Order: sequence, then C-alpha cells, then structure tokens
Amino acid sequence: MFPNSSNLGRPPFPPKYQQPTAFYTKLPLNIPPTLLSHQQIIVPPGNIEATPAVTPVVTLQPMAYGSVSPVSKSDALPSFQGRKRQSQQRVPDDAKRQRIHSHDSDTAAVNQAVPLPEERRCSFPASVSVRSPVLRVRGSPPVVGCLPPLQDTFFPDSAEIRLPVARDELSQQVLELFHACQQQASDLDRKELCRTELQREIQLIFPQSRLFLVGSSLNGFGTHTSDGDLCLVVKEEPIPTVFINLNTIFQVNQKTEARRILSLVQKLFSTKLCNYIERPQLIRAKVPIVKFRDKVNVDFDLNVNNVIGIRNTFLLRTYAFIENRVRPLVLVVKKWASFHEINDASRGTLNSYSLVLMVLHYLQTLPEPILPSLQKNYPECFDPTMQLHLVHQAPRTIPPYISKNGSSLGDLLIGFFKYYATEFDWSHQMISVREAKAIARPDGAEWRNKFICVEEPFDGTNTARAVHEKQKYDMIRGEFVQAWRLLRDKKDLNYILPLKAAKQKR
Repeated sequence: MFPNSSNLGRPPFPPKYQQPTAFYTKLPLNIPPTLLSHQQIIVPPGNIEATPAVTPVVTLQPMAYGSVSPVSKSDALPSFQGRKRQSQQRVPDDAKRQRIHSHDSDTAAVNQAVPLPEERRCSFPASVSVRSPVLRVRGSPPVVGCLPPLQDTFFPDSAEIRLPVARDELSQQVLELFHACQQQASDLDRKELCRTELQREIQLIFPQSRLFLVGSSLNGFGTHTSDGDLCLVVKEEPIPTVFINLNTIFQVNQKTEARRILSLVQKLFSTKLCNYIERPQLIRAKVPIVKFRDKVNVDFDLNVNNVIGIRNTFLLRTYAFIENRVRPLVLVVKKWASFHEINDASRGTLNSYSLVLMVLHYLQTLPEPILPSLQKNYPECFDPTMQLHLVHQAPRTIPPYISKNGSSLGDLLIGFFKYYATEFDWSHQMISVREAKAIARPDGAEWRNKFICVEEPFDGTNTARAVHEKQKYDMIRGEFVQAWRLLRDKKDLNYILPLKAAKQKR
C-alpha cells in the first residue's frame, strides 16, 4: 500500500521523555492486555535492560491486511480474536476494537477496512508476544508504557454503549437519527489505518515525529461522513516549569516553520504516495494545513503541533462516554446547525467544536447537572502540562457520571434551545466547560467586539471568534429561538430538521 510499509523509522521520542509520572505508577496493572492505539512509547535497543518483565504472555497470530479471514485463535486468548465474531461464539467486549502497532509493522487489525488489489496487500509479522503492560515483538525493541485504547474497560466500543430508552416520540427521533448517522467502527478503522501508514512514511523525513488522529473522528462525536483530522507532532520538547500557553511549547512559527514542514509533507504525498493520496493541497492560512483525500474517499486535514487539539480530543471523548445522553444530543445539534447553515467558521458562523462545547456547557448548568467539570474534578487527568504520550491514558481512571437528572433526550433538546434562546446572556457571559458555568467575559482583545464567546478548555481562547459580524450573530440567535419555539409547540424533530434528508446525508 505504501512504498516503505516495512519500515516505521526511529522511535518517536528520546528515552528521557518516556518516564511516566508518579500518578501513572498507581494505575492498576491487572487490566486485560489490550491491543494498542497509536499512542505508544518505544524504548531504543540500548535500554532493553531497564524494561521490567511482566507476565502473563499472550501470543497473537498474524493477519493479512485486507483479508476477510479472522485472526487465528489457536494460540490466543479469546480477548485477542479480533473484531470479526466466530460462529456460535460470543467475543468479549474488550476484543471488539483492538489494534496493535509494533515498532516494525505498525499493525492494524482491520477486516476489509480498505480493500486493495491482491498484489498490493501486505502482511503482518508472524508472531507477536504481548506482556501487560510491556509489548515485545521479535526483532524489535521492547515497547514500554503500552497504553491501551481509551475504550477498553472504562470506555467500551461505542457500538456497545447502552443508549437511553426513548419514552416519547421526540426522544425516539433523536435516537433514530443518532443510529443512522453516527460514525461506525469501520469508518474509524479506515482513518486509523491511513494514519498508521502515513506516520510510517512521514517518519522517514522527521524521524522523531508522531501522527495523531484527533477531532470528531476520535472524540466520540463523529458522524459517518466526518473528515479525518490529523496532527503531526514533529518533536515533543520538555514541559516548561511554568505553564503559560501550550502553543508555545513547540515554538513553531505558524507562518514559517509550520508551512515549511507541511510543504515537505505535501511534496511527499504528491510524489512518493501519489498512488494512495489524492489532491494534497497546502492551505496557507493563519493555521496552515494540508488537505487531501485517500483512495477510499476519506477527506483529511493535517496540521502541525496542534497540541491543544490532541488534549481536547481526549477531554471531549471522556465527556462523550461518561453519560449516555451526551452523544445523541450533540449529533442532533450538529446536524441541525449544518442544515440551517450556521455551522461553518469559514463563513463567519459557529464551528463544530464550539457547538459541542455549547451542548456540554448546557448539560453542566442544569439545576440538576448531567455533566460535571472534569478538569475541576479530575485535575490530574487533564493536567495541561502532561506529556502527550500520557494524555490518552489518564481518562481511563474516570468512572461514569451518575446524575439524578432523569430528563429524556427530547426534553433536553428543547431545554438546550431554550437556554441559548432565552436564558444565556450573550452580551456579558462566556460559555465555560472548564468552570461548568457561565462566567463573565474577560476584558481582553480576544473577547472584545466578539458576539459569541466560547472558552477553549485548555488555553482559554475563544473558539467562536469566527462570529465577528452582527448579521451572522443575529442569524444564529434567530435559529435558536425558532428551534425552541417549534420544538416546544410541536414536539417533532422534523419541524427543525427534516429527518429523511438528514439520514440520507448521514
């Protein structure tokens, strides 16, 4: 599939950045030895002696990329039988979406994720022995700190999350739209497979780099048609003693250095990977990106060193799965905003990220909250100075949130529109998920003359700064008021979002 699919490159970070903090040494080690996500840490060959020996050992069998055959189970425990279920056998929940990325193969166990001609298929290495939490692959250095995917014990496969029961027509409509449009496991598999292979190729240019899948594809709020957002971290630097702004950690000048890096990436995509990557374009915006599409028609945006995006992906993912009403509500609001054309920052309206934060904020500010402030309740899990290779591990320790609020999805949707149509003070208040309440606007240039203020949970900037025209602001406010009145009177989602059209668009 890729010219250098057998070479992953050098370890992502030097050993001195691989030591976990004291907080992570207290995490339980008796979790199932889960297959890895792309956040893994490699120890160079010289440090093999420092690797602790942990048992038990589980042997995984090879699986051909693009093959329809399931992973062989002759020598593996049931939890490593892959995603395809065996006939007359129930596969445990923690085996449903598992991936393994060794330093040599960067393996992804995907069944028919991206069908390729037989001559272009590649195979995975013969045998892999997994020690929890240490992974060893024959012929490669040991992997230390093998952090399992977020969705293992605490956050299972999204398809297995039990959704709320709909006891009224409006709630049932919300659930039906969610089921029709939510991102499927196969959608995520395709994006993750592309990320894996692109990282291998990019590391030939930037050996210490890593490529992260971020945004709606991974945070739990994606749809079937969501683009893939990728963040290239060229090199992780030591964390400053005094945290000022995460964007300054990597000292990347967006107008020069980021464009230089992305120019090299675009050239790589246009030449060496032209058989797989279509139409790579360097967008020379304030925050430059490379836009491209892979041959299975998934659109991607790739940026450089957007550390905030990586941290927010796992913050939002935690919110998505600690309460089962969050994801359906967010999806419907995003679909509604898109249908009414108020969900496009390039046209001066709200971006999807701001809409998600608005829903979370509303659920936090109810008289009986449905969501807490995760950053206040679990500050050690969302420490803004935490090194990137630990970011996805911390939320696993957070249990589901039990709220006394039993409101239905339909009632919550009506309440969401009512809150922003009649209760929230747009002129003087700022939406803050970090504080779990509406707070007074700061008196700074970031907030002056802005019609909508939504605080970014980590760096405190305004995620809704694109709404800088009163005409667009009035249009957005008008849509909230109209949606609230129609749902209040009709109790039918079709009056604000034609369900047939929304499901067809997915």
